[in-house]
Amino acid sequence: MKRVTAAVLAVVAVPLALAGCTGVGTGSTGAQSAPAGDQKVTLTVWSAFSDRELKGLGEVMDGFHKLHPNITIKNVGNQDDDKITQSIRGGTAPDVAVSFSTDDIGQYCSSGAFQDLSTYISRDKVDLTQIPQASRDYTTYKGKRCAMPLLADVYGLYYNKALFQKAGISAPPKTMAELAADAKKLTQYNSDGSIKVAGYVPTPGFYENTVQALSPQFGAQWQDSSGKSTVASSTGWQDMLQWQRSLTNAIGKTKLTQFTAKAGDEYSAANDFETGKIAMIIDGEYRTAFLKAEHPGLAYGTAPFPTADPAAYGTAYTTGTIIGIPKGAKNAGAAWELVKYMSTQTKPLVQLANLLGNVPTTADALKSPDLQLPAQFDTFLKLSAGGKLQNNPPSPNGGAYIKVMEDFDLKYVNGGTDDLSGGLQQAAKQIDADNALGQ
Repeated sequence: MKRVTAAVLAVVAVPLALAGCTGVGTGSTGAQSAPAGDQKVTLTVWSAFSDRELKGLGEVMDGFHKLHPNITIKNVGNQDDDKITQSIRGGTAPDVAVSFSTDDIGQYCSSGAFQDLSTYISRDKVDLTQIPQASRDYTTYKGKRCAMPLLADVYGLYYNKALFQKAGISAPPKTMAELAADAKKLTQYNSDGSIKVAGYVPTPGFYENTVQALSPQFGAQWQDSSGKSTVASSTGWQDMLQWQRSLTNAIGKTKLTQFTAKAGDEYSAANDFETGKIAMIIDGEYRTAFLKAEHPGLAYGTAPFPTADPAAYGTAYTTGTIIGIPKGAKNAGAAWELVKYMSTQTKPLVQLANLLGNVPTTADALKSPDLQLPAQFDTFLKLSAGGKLQNNPPSPNGGAYIKVMEDFDLKYVNGGTDDLSGGLQQAAKQIDADNALGQ
């Protein structure tokens, strides 16, 4: 599955695209009924899937068609969020849309681009408690549920067992202090002083070492109950940036810059962890599928990612794929039946998890004996069921606030400023100002 974090790159364009959504289409304010058994309906489903994954999605939805033979599904791939948004604005929206970006849920819900599902959920008595709280959170905005979760990404620690054995390390680290110590011990240098093998790359934005994925491990909070930014007042942010900067300096800032410049593409067989050039990374469960396909001989383990507070061990960042009914959908009643089937029923969720290598998003699917995934995948199933998943909060302007923190994180860690407190205060002001404009 294409990673949802890439959506941050497009956050500036998304508010403009969604601004005109509220006056388009005929989205219902109530729950429409499913078509009668003798009423033929064709549902158009858009997603960004392609090739094998698109074919697999179609096979999963065939199960729905068997239950509802009067409902035919047109499975359309290579449709990203921009195309979905444009179709809504143009009055040509699909009946069902699958999005890889939870960062846009605030805009989808507040603008009406995705229809409110609350009346359907209430009418059909859907038990949302079967879905992990964090996944419930990233599919709602200000009390409005306009999407359902459809598999999740859960982040943990990947470590190279051979490199650990060579360095005399018997178990994966559980605290950030242990992670730093192990990273230094695992880092190997060439004769010219350049990095041969990196124990861990603390560079902000490198692979999945992002502010979203790392901040929960330090207890860093994004906002308070009123929606105001807390990046300047939540001490976890200072702890995180100081930890990154300290480890960067210990390994060598210039050396890390040179090393990351030559790194293999993250989503290819040349990924530096997969080729043994990095001993430890933070990454999602989907990496197990890459490793199985590209480097089946690599001896590696997975574990919860370390935390600053030992009591918080088991905390993990999560995000995922979402599914909803766009405004203007021609067959909203039938669309809801498909959305409900795909997001709440064990069989399709397990089928998708096996196909895509992602974490299912209901309690029953998480413990299904039909899951056929690598042994290292168990870490992510346990994290998902452990009650400590966290996600960055939705906002009215997509992921703009994430970009603000990414920029300052990289600046501070690389020595562009020594004013950590002042920089965080400025970041908080910028985030609040951006959010105010997006209301």
